[in-house]
Amino acid sequence: MDSALRVIISGGGTGGHIFPAIAIAQALQKLRPETEFLFVGANGKMEMEKVPAAGYKIVGLDISGLQRKLSLSLVWWPFQVLLATMKAKKIVKEFNPDVAIGVGGYASGPTLQAAAQYGIPCLIHEQNSFAGITNKLLKNKVSRICVAYDGMENFFPKDKLMKTGNPVRKEILNKEVDKTAAYHFFGLDPAKKTLLIIGGSLGARTINESIFEKTAHLEKEGVQVLWQTGKWFYEVGKSAETGAIKVHEFIYRMDLAYAIADVVISRAGAISIAEIAYLQKPVILVPSPNVAEDHQTKNAEALVKEDAAILVTDVEAKSNLVYIALGLLHDEEKKEQLHRNILHFSTPNAPEVIANEVLKLIEN
Repeated sequence: MDSALRVIISGGGTGGHIFPAIAIAQALQKLRPETEFLFVGANGKMEMEKVPAAGYKIVGLDISGLQRKLSLSLVWWPFQVLLATMKAKKIVKEFNPDVAIGVGGYASGPTLQAAAQYGIPCLIHEQNSFAGITNKLLKNKVSRICVAYDGMENFFPKDKLMKTGNPVRKEILNKEVDKTAAYHFFGLDPAKKTLLIIGGSLGARTINESIFEKTAHLEKEGVQVLWQTGKWFYEVGKSAETGAIKVHEFIYRMDLAYAIADVVISRAGAISIAEIAYLQKPVILVPSPNVAEDHQTKNAEALVKEDAAILVTDVEAKSNLVYIALGLLHDEEKKEQLHRNILHFSTPNAPEVIANEVLKLIEN
């Protein structure tokens, strides 16, 4: 096997796809420092910004999801897929990778389809307890399918499956963060309890609205809030900012944010759970109702069953979320229980396990 590997990694759309992709690349780079990477994403999606920020080259396909409603975009969609497939074939042929990795998201379908047609070994990673449509469509084209949950033979051929867990970004894996520096970085007070709110990389409307309506109450209770709103709620959220309520569109230094968090409020995306579990943070999960097969609720219920998280439904959030969060912030015994039990859901070596599977595919 030539020492200089060439690897295509494709997928994105949300942080739940992008951050595992970056973590896998980092693990491969550690094992084979000379590896050349090319990411393939969807133009206009967040991977086109986040991947270069992590130091990797990315090219974009003009592709989006299938619209359910009758519209011009629905009529145009088959042509969009055809053009994206043609471009993906050109990208794969020119880059000539040793292996192609798909992490879910619109771009990974055409890219891995093209790689498989050229006889390039392919691996996909499925983060969730219910498989995404792109990965389901690719299941017969790929050699190996890495998953994070049990029972995935319901979606994929059993002989291709390997349970690896979900990759966590290497910058999250540092548990030895200087907390004093972290408080200073965000302009927060080390003497106050801190509530970290992360609705996902694109934000979460219900969580944002629940917090926005009660920022004055949170401040009155003497707690401080570090709040990632996402792009769409940022301007509204920013209007509620005070000395104790810090509002960010996106938090780039999540290692510092987690370090000072006494309690986390989060959607129940698979990657958010993997990060929170590794860092053993007491968490309140508010599953998004707008995902396939309601898989976030199933993710959250798996933790609740082990007394490793608190679940607040999207419907309950506006009336109850802030009060439940305040109760947990002041309940040291419950926080310790959640801290202890969530470690069971941590898979910190997932990127290395997947990277080794990638190398095995190339060698075989």
